[in-house]
Amino acid sequence: MRPAYLDDSYLREFRAKVISANVNSVVLDKTLFYPQSGGQPFDQGSLLRGEEEFKVTRAEVADGKIIHVLDRGGFLIGDEVRGVLDWERRYNLMRGHTACHILSAVIFKETGAKITGNQIDLGRSRVDFSLEKFDKSQMTGYIEAANKVVGEDRAVASRFLSKKEAMKIPDLIRLAMEVPDREEIRVVEIAGVDAQACGGTHIRRTGEVGIIKFIKAENKGKANRRVYFEID
Repeated sequence: MRPAYLDDSYLREFRAKVISANVNSVVLDKTLFYPQSGGQPFDQGSLLRGEEEFKVTRAEVADGKIIHVLDRGGFLIGDEVRGVLDWERRYNLMRGHTACHILSAVIFKETGAKITGNQIDLGRSRVDFSLEKFDKSQMTGYIEAANKVVGEDRAVASRFLSKKEAMKIPDLIRLAMEVPDREEIRVVEIAGVDAQACGGTHIRRTGEVGIIKFIKAENKGKANRRVYFEID
């Protein structure tokens, strides 16, 4: 069963059953917690067993399963729980992730540069591009173009396609990497602007991003430029 956040990133609570329990971690039969992956940080929140609360300090993937790391142990296999996300954290990460997609779409359109790395954060985020060079005036122009997309309040939606069907979309794989080896590929599309293969969480409309603010750019080696930004 795929995590529910892949179909609806706005769900905040869920009910599940413990199927595996360790000293201070559990695996559930379903979850909304996003694990650290693809430059997007893990979700935090709580698991409640009745009135008893266990803090989820991080979520991570191991052997294809999402592990919920807790502030203490105590769960047993079969326990029924209510999961609650730290929504403010999740929502801000969603905004930052969509901002990354918008900015990368703008830069790709202008230069053809692919993403070589990224790290979304609650404060400043960064994206690395396969660019030979750019100056501050160019970067300012890219940020302005990205904020224009934000201001147009375009729809953001996701869907699952077969690998064969997905690969018909031009420039779907924006990362400088090989095509994912899986039967289905999740595509996140910003209406009229961008379509990328992505397994992260996103907002529903670009207007929710706010304002993308350029912080700085760095040279990280030959044909690799790092751009730092924040959202306001």
